[in-house]
Amino acid sequence: MCGIVGYVGGQDAVPVLLEGLHRLEYRGYDSAGIAVRTKTALRVHKSEGRIQQLEAKLPARLRGTTGIAHTRWATHGEPSDRNAHPHVDCESVLAVVHNGIIENGTALRAELEAAGHTLRSETDSEVLAHLIEAAEGDSLEARVRRALARVEGTYGLLVIDRASPDRIVAARNGSPVVLGVGDKEMFVASDVAALVRHTDRVVYLDDREVASIRPGGFSTTTLDAKPTTKTPSPVAVTDEAYERGEHPHFMHKEIHEQPEAVERALRGRLDRDFGVAHLGGLNLSARDLLDVRRIKLLGCGSAFYAGLAGAHMLERLTRIPTDAEPASEFRYRCPVIEKDTLYIAISQSGETADTLAAVREVRRKGGRVLGIVNAVGSTIARECDGGIYMHAGPEVAVASTKAFTCTLVCLALLAIHLGRIRDLSPSDGKRLLGALERLPGQIREILDRGEAIRGIARGIMKRQDAFFIGRAAGYAVALEGAQKLKEISYIHAEAYPASELKHGPLALVSAKTPTVAILPDDDLYEKSLSSIEEIRARRGPVIAIAHDDDSRVREAADDVIVVPRSEPVLDSILMTVPTQLLAYECAVGLGRDVDQPRNLAKSVTVE
Repeated sequence: MCGIVGYVGGQDAVPVLLEGLHRLEYRGYDSAGIAVRTKTALRVHKSEGRIQQLEAKLPARLRGTTGIAHTRWATHGEPSDRNAHPHVDCESVLAVVHNGIIENGTALRAELEAAGHTLRSETDSEVLAHLIEAAEGDSLEARVRRALARVEGTYGLLVIDRASPDRIVAARNGSPVVLGVGDKEMFVASDVAALVRHTDRVVYLDDREVASIRPGGFSTTTLDAKPTTKTPSPVAVTDEAYERGEHPHFMHKEIHEQPEAVERALRGRLDRDFGVAHLGGLNLSARDLLDVRRIKLLGCGSAFYAGLAGAHMLERLTRIPTDAEPASEFRYRCPVIEKDTLYIAISQSGETADTLAAVREVRRKGGRVLGIVNAVGSTIARECDGGIYMHAGPEVAVASTKAFTCTLVCLALLAIHLGRIRDLSPSDGKRLLGALERLPGQIREILDRGEAIRGIARGIMKRQDAFFIGRAAGYAVALEGAQKLKEISYIHAEAYPASELKHGPLALVSAKTPTVAILPDDDLYEKSLSSIEEIRARRGPVIAIAHDDDSRVREAADDVIVVPRSEPVLDSILMTVPTQLLAYECAVGLGRDVDQPRNLAKSVTVE
């Protein structure tokens, strides 16, 4: 969840490291730090708070050509200067930055302190510096390997040593590390976003792999010192993709990029002649897919909510029993893995720790897993049997918008692909493909109504609580809408199936509690209207997201946000967009940090 950057070469490392940290701010953090090997010493500076606070502390003459830097999201120990990274050993000879959690950190700390080491922070990460200090070996990388052999847990790790002025040692286990290959210089980071300005060639470390990085190149080994071979791959995104441009926030930019993102997700995948979706990366034949008797979707947060909506699509179009489950729960309940079940892991970053662990649990037990991810080259993408790339483009804001929408589009494509192998007719397939092709223009129509949605948001932002309700796939939209509102505006928001109101939640409805009702014109339309009437009877204000603002909807709701009509099975895609705009406008109106909400991070690489 934290950000890591390293540099070794001929440039002054400090500007490169600070720029890299700024590129990784979107991941969420509460402190920052930097360690630089100068001509005479190892200099470490760190600070609680934003990177700007660190920059203000740095000496004007801090210079060096080798360095590492870090933004921390607290797990062990509160945010503070002393808990910030980098951490050093007893003599300040070496410095480390670390992403992940050392599960046996408490036992190792006690052992190190008994041996005379002085640990200055409350973190588990500092243990690594002292383990490396105590380890024997004829090189820094040998000492790192020996130290990591004693570690249980996850790590993305960089180490520099005063005695090795032109070297960084990196290691990875469960937390991403990417090397950037330059001209007589090397870069390393936890995310390619920190590298794209400097290089177009990268190398992704695998779990339990160690890299020795020098200005002229790199070498890699396993933890037991066996050499490995890594080939640089091209970077698929440009530097400009990580710029905000004229938009006030990255979230605003990404909401408004959705028409183009959906077009990319669809490009080259629609066969209009046969009414089928082409998904070449599944690595499963039609015969394999005919053997599937159940589908299980796994994800965390918004990815889980996308899975709930996708389960509705898949079950409707394929008639295969389908359900979604939080990956964070699935991995711990000793799940029964069936050979005729298709498992699908959803993750924007492709690095979500709980989802990755669920993938590994399924594969360990012989199950087949597909991935739906956005980040090319990510761990989940590499470890699944096949999958679908979203092609949403880089998503910087912590709150997912365009990646969520593109996930739903990919799930719709998969549903059509599987449906056509089974009982979905060519004419139905062509009709659905036509509806998918219209989505970008329909999303633009919704975005053009932003001013009206801003006015509705002004009423919500005055309240302390809000409800979201929906039925079937509309419930998944309600869950995602409540998630967006609470995570960036800090207004307490809950989502319920509309049918469940009378079983408890109605007790909380009052004139001070607005309800956002997802109201597609489907076979449950009348029942959804009845649920709204239950709220209105208790003086609860209602905002309806509907296909029409006819007299019935106008009488039932105080405000109506109209979305274009599509195929009913695709309603969740379009009806999500107004909930994004509502959350965004509330957050802006309340003066929140829209792109980096408190306590949250973009890529959750720890449990």
